[in-house]
Amino acid sequence: MAWKQALRRAIVRQFGHPRGAAGSIVGWVMAHRASNRQRNVWVVSQINVQSTDRVLEIGFGPGVAIAELSRRIGPSGHVYGIDHSKVMLDQASRRNDAAIRAGRVSLIQASVNDLPTAFDGPFDAIVAVNSLGFWTAPCTRLEELRRRLKPGGRIAIASQPRSAGATRSTSLTAGREITDLLEGAGFGQARTEMLDLDPPVVCVLAVNAPPDAAHVS
Repeated sequence: MAWKQALRRAIVRQFGHPRGAAGSIVGWVMAHRASNRQRNVWVVSQINVQSTDRVLEIGFGPGVAIAELSRRIGPSGHVYGIDHSKVMLDQASRRNDAAIRAGRVSLIQASVNDLPTAFDGPFDAIVAVNSLGFWTAPCTRLEELRRRLKPGGRIAIASQPRSAGATRSTSLTAGREITDLLEGAGFGQARTEMLDLDPPVVCVLAVNAPPDAAHVS
């Protein structure tokens, strides 16, 4: 029915850019749904964070992955995050208040389309979980992110398709599309990992290396 389709579109828009009271509810769901928490912690585990790393998350949502990243770094490391939603900035800031006050986490409201100069890097790793699908000109955005990575720096782009009827095949297709975007932006050594949820989460990892570097799928 038309009203159901309209409602679904409205919900999807909230997940892409939470606003107001409805956005606060969406953020609560993202933070407390067990599969969402599992997905974020798993993605962070894939990039092998070191205690001295400087890590940037694009689209941190309610701050679950930020909390996991800050747990893994040491006093000389730092976690940075941007999200274009003020609602998500507020929720993530509350969730990570102690780490922010300790000077280990910096969060700001900003868009990947207009990366702040304060977050120029260079970074050791960059993470984006279920946010790439909302970017405009994603290859251009990835090229800009690669310029902010150290040589050999890692990137992890994860997606759990939320379209109606999504399956393992849907996730595999998403993984191939992410790989193509990363390679088109100059990343190398791309490899794909999957987390067996319903539907599966796909995480494509790559490094800031020459495009002809070894490719592992």
